[in-house]
Amino acid sequence: MSEKDLSYELIPSTCAYCGTGCGVLLEVMDGRLSGVLPQKDHPVSKGALCLKGWSSHEFVYSPRRLDKPMIRKDGVPVECEWEEALKVVAEGLQKARNEHGPDAVGFFTSARCTNEENYLLQKFARAVIGTNNVDHCARL
Repeated sequence: MSEKDLSYELIPSTCAYCGTGCGVLLEVMDGRLSGVLPQKDHPVSKGALCLKGWSSHEFVYSPRRLDKPMIRKDGVPVECEWEEALKVVAEGLQKARNEHGPDAVGFFTSARCTNEENYLLQKFARAVIGTNNVDHCARL
């Protein structure tokens, strides 16, 4: 394949690393994400990226990335369908809350989530589970 056969695109997006919302240009070569550049006219980041933002694309093709839900069966993680994974999580939360009270359950959210996703998790923790045990990794 010659260089002229390669396709190259810059696709505007938002950095997925934290909740700040910096503007990035995704470098796509032949349909495959290959890098990121700062978006110079973005109102939040104004053409800057932190060190983590520069490498925010690297997880996409990582062989360590999970792409299916997993649950433990006899102590061994196995792939399963989403419905089964969600059922296991719901039953575990319900069991912990019922046996030890709502404050036996805690939630830890991520700077990689949007503010809206973080809000929904704390709302779920407080309104559904009945606990105020909610923390966030950006605080650490």
